[in-house]
This record gives sequence, C-alpha cells and structure tokens, in this order.
Amino acid sequence: MNNITGTLINYYFHCKRQCYLHANRINLEDNSEDVRIGKILHEINESKSKKAEISIDNIKIDKLTRDYLVEIKKSDSDIESVRWQVLLYLYKLKQKGVERKGKIEFIEKNKQDKKVHYIDLDEVNEKELLKICEEIETLINAPIPPTAKFENKCKKCAYYEYCFI
Repeated sequence: MNNITGTLINYYFHCKRQCYLHANRINLEDNSEDVRIGKILHEINESKSKKAEISIDNIKIDKLTRDYLVEIKKSDSDIESVRWQVLLYLYKLKQKGVERKGKIEFIEKNKQDKKVHYIDLDEVNEKELLKICEEIETLINAPIPPTAKFENKCKKCAYYEYCFI
C-alpha cells in the first residue's frame, strides 16, 4: 500500500494499462497537452493561495484546511477515479492521526451538476479502498501490461501512441 499514489489510483480507474505503464516508469506524460494544462492549473492555484501543495509520504495534496482535504481538478470527466484518489489521501492522513473530510473542486463542470463534491472516508469506503490497493499492487507487479482497449477516451491519453506498439 505504501507504493500506491493518487495518480496510480486515478489511472487504475481510468485505464489499467495506463496505471501499469506509469507504475513501471514508462512515462509519456511529458508530451501530453492535458497533463501540461493540469500542471499549470496547479501552479496558478498555488500562486493564488498562501498554502502550497502538501507532500506527505508519496502523495501530494492540493490543499488542506481545518475541515477538508481539497483536491482540485480541471474537469469532472472522471469523478469516480478522483473520488478514490481523495479517499486514498484521507486514508493516508488518517494513518498519521489527521482526520478530515474530502472536498473535490472542478474548474470545468461538464458532466456533473455541481462543481464541488464532498466525500467521507467511512468504514465501507476504507475496506473497499484497501481491496483496490491490493488489486493495483497485483496489476503493477505483473510481468506485462494489460492489453489496450482502444476506447474513445484513449485518444486524449498521454500513453495513446504506446498502445499501438
């Protein structure tokens, strides 16, 4: 569980092949326009806020307030993956004795009816999170990546070209 990052959780829900490739240090994100936009948005957010991104172990939290752990995303296109990413962060904070609620803020609202979503790490979520982390460990330690699926969302992926190899 110590190797699992928010990015891996996010990729696991988005695409298992992407998760595997990233975990095994096949990094093609430097060529991705969407990744560059995400990094710029984080930099802008940091410059507006007096509180910079917080690093704890192998996770990076966008913002931590008295009540909330806040994750900021460009788009609401894949809320399920972001939800589990936030749950991982809440779990890691809980392990350090810090209890917070989760808050997800989307800059662009496309698919959801609201820009802000709230989440709690309850017993059920925590149990499911630990199961997901075990599944990720099994996936990333496999000798070869899962096969490519070639879905519509793949065209925007930084790893898209790799899937044709």
